Amino acid sequence: MSEIVIKVENLSKAYQIGQIGTGTISRDLERFWTTKVRGKEDPFLKIGETNDRSTKGGSDIVWSLKDINFDINQGDAVGIIGRNGAGKSTLLKLLSRVTSPTTGEIKVKGRIASLLEVGTGFHPELSGRENIYLNGAILGMRKKEITRKLDEIIDFSGVERYIDTPVKRYSSGMYVRLAFAVAAHLESEILIVDEVLAVGDAEFQKKCLGKMGDISKGEGRTVLFVSHNMGAVRNLCNTGIYLQNGMINTVGSIGDVISAYQKSDLTFDEYVSEHQDKAIYLKKARVSNSFNVFHSNEDIAFDFQIAYNITTVENKFLLIRILDDLEVVLFSAEIALDIHKMAYQLIIPKETLVKGNYKLNCIIYHPAIAQYDNVARCCNFSVIDNIAAFSHLESFDIGKVYVNQKWL
Repeated sequence: MSEIVIKVENLSKAYQIGQIGTGTISRDLERFWTTKVRGKEDPFLKIGETNDRSTKGGSDIVWSLKDINFDINQGDAVGIIGRNGAGKSTLLKLLSRVTSPTTGEIKVKGRIASLLEVGTGFHPELSGRENIYLNGAILGMRKKEITRKLDEIIDFSGVERYIDTPVKRYSSGMYVRLAFAVAAHLESEILIVDEVLAVGDAEFQKKCLGKMGDISKGEGRTVLFVSHNMGAVRNLCNTGIYLQNGMINTVGSIGDVISAYQKSDLTFDEYVSEHQDKAIYLKKARVSNSFNVFHSNEDIAFDFQIAYNITTVENKFLLIRILDDLEVVLFSAEIALDIHKMAYQLIIPKETLVKGNYKLNCIIYHPAIAQYDNVARCCNFSVIDNIAAFSHLESFDIGKVYVNQKWL
C-alpha cells in the first residue's frame, strides 16, 4: 500500500472583500492572538459564501475553498482541474505554505518545490546561478548537493548564456525555464506546478511534461499539476481533483475526473453575455441546430451577435477556435468586424469533424493591441457518426478532422 504524503482535512480559505481590519485595534490584536499565536479560528469571521463568480453575493467574505478533504499517495501524479476562479491556485498556495488556511489542516511528509507564478522564489537582483543556490538552500539542501545538480539544471533550462546575469533582466519565458529546471531537479519529494508553464514555448512545455512524467513514474516523487489542457493532464496524471466553486466535485482516477469536468460544460449550449460595459463584446452565441447534434454529412452552423459601445471597429476581429473534448484547439476561423453589422454566422462544412464532442472559444480582439472579450467555452455540440469511408473504424482513433486528400 502506498504511503500518504499529503493529507488535507476540512480545509477552507476565506478572503474578505474590501476593508481588511476589524475596525478597532483591540479586535485586530485579538484576531492576531487567536489565529496566529493560538492557531484557532478567526473569532470575527462572518458566515460567507462559496466562490461562485457568476452570481452577485451579499456577503463581504468569500470562501475561495470550503471543506476540502483528500489524500495523495507517494508517486501519484495528480491533475487539479476546474474553471477559472474554482480555487485551484489557492489550493496550491496553501499546500506550498505561501498562505495559511482559515480553517482545517494540511499534513505534508517531505519537502515541497513549487512553481506557482513567474519568478516565484527568485531574488531579482541575484543572478540565475545564485538563485539556484538560494532555492536549494530554502529546500534545506547543502551547497555540495546543489553543486552536484548545477550543470544538469543549467542545461535543462537552456539559459546557460545568461546564467550569471541578474534575473530581473530575464524575459518571462526565461524565468519559467530556469524556475522549472530548479524545481524539477532539486531533491524535493513533492513538485507543485501551476499553469505558469503556459508562458513557455511549445517545445519547452513538452520537455517539462516529459520531465514531470519521469519524476512521477521513474523517481517515485509526487507531482501536483494544474492545467486547463486536458490532453496534458490525461497524459501526465493518474489521479485527479475537480474543483468547482471552491469545493470538491470529484476525486478519483484522472479519466473519471476529466469526464465529470466535461459533463459540467454541457450547460454552455447557448451563451448570453452579462458584461455589457465592454467596448466590444459577444452578446450572444448559439448553435443554429437546436439539438446541438450533427451527422458527419451535415453543415454545422453557429450564430453570433456582437454589441458595440464604440464608434469604429477598424482592425478588430471575431476569432472562433474549435476545441475538442480535451480542450485542444483543432482549428480557427476569423472575420473582421463591421460597425454596421451585429449578426454573424459561421458555417463549418460537412465532413470536417469526426465523431466526438466539441465546443467553441470566442475572442474579440485587435491584433497585438487589445483583447475586448474572451468567452472560454460555449456552444457545445456533438458529431455522432463518421463518414462512410471510416464507418468500419468505430473503435479506432482516426484523429479529429477529415482532410481533402488525393491518392495516386
